[in-house]
Amino acid sequence: MIILKRRIPMKNILSLLILIFLVSCNTNKNRNETEGKDVYMFTSFREPATEGLRFLYSYDGYKWDSIPGVFLKPEAGTQKIMRDPSIAAGPDGTFHLVWTCGWKNDPAFGYAYSKDLINWSEQQHIPIMAFDSTTVNVWAPELFYDDENRDFVIVWASTIPFKFEKGIEAEDNNHRLYYTKTKDFRNFSKAGLLYDPGYSSIDAVIVKRDTSDYVLVFKDNTRPERNIRAAFAKSATGPYDKPSEKFTDSFTEGPSVVKTGDEWLVYFDAYKKRSYGAVSTKDFKTFTGIDEKISIPAGHKHGTIFKAKESIVYKLKSINHE
Repeated sequence: MIILKRRIPMKNILSLLILIFLVSCNTNKNRNETEGKDVYMFTSFREPATEGLRFLYSYDGYKWDSIPGVFLKPEAGTQKIMRDPSIAAGPDGTFHLVWTCGWKNDPAFGYAYSKDLINWSEQQHIPIMAFDSTTVNVWAPELFYDDENRDFVIVWASTIPFKFEKGIEAEDNNHRLYYTKTKDFRNFSKAGLLYDPGYSSIDAVIVKRDTSDYVLVFKDNTRPERNIRAAFAKSATGPYDKPSEKFTDSFTEGPSVVKTGDEWLVYFDAYKKRSYGAVSTKDFKTFTGIDEKISIPAGHKHGTIFKAKESIVYKLKSINHE
């Protein structure tokens, strides 16, 4: 029996190899684009703040959807709550998280870190204001990475009774804004006064517009104001100048700031209305209400906005919490 072996022309082999190469390149390109694409994320919690860390996500910074589930249950501190979660990524891609871990009688904030927003380190209780035994609280710690000095700056609000002049607020509700710096979340500078606008203030977030050009967006917590304002500085840690006029209605708090295109969006919790609102600005002097352009899931409570790779969002969404 004679078997004839048919030889495949060399040009066909080359064509096949080229086709395999192109398909492989296209697959890798699509994978890299998916893994490399940035998505806006919004940290969140729900009352009564004992459940833990939640997330929203958005592709445009305006329309937000929930990622189902809780991704870190609070264990730090004695009150075991998680309010005002704030996340910022370091140069190595590690996500760092701080949060309010107690209403009163706890001079500390909670801290944990993660590479993927799913698997978290052991939680820590950082007693940053324990140097003054009269400190009432540490509220709404907010993370900011200062790329000019390669430091993380954490800003929060604390009350030290009888330390500052006050209006009609009670002494245990007369807040000022403090900060600390750290490079490794093991060693922290001693807490210092970041900003005293002359009245009780909370919920501050630092925004960098350009080199040596910073904005501090915060809540005027005085009665009857309780609205949001801004101040400006040439350094992340100040000194900040006189505060601007208010640019939100009363009973608003928890500002979160994100840049989309050439505009900055300032989100805030309109807590008396039990809704979320936002304004847009290009200069932090003129603001335009954009409530009709945004969409926030019901039940969302204020956190902060950051960016993560789309591949991370896919993994978060794929987890079954049942």
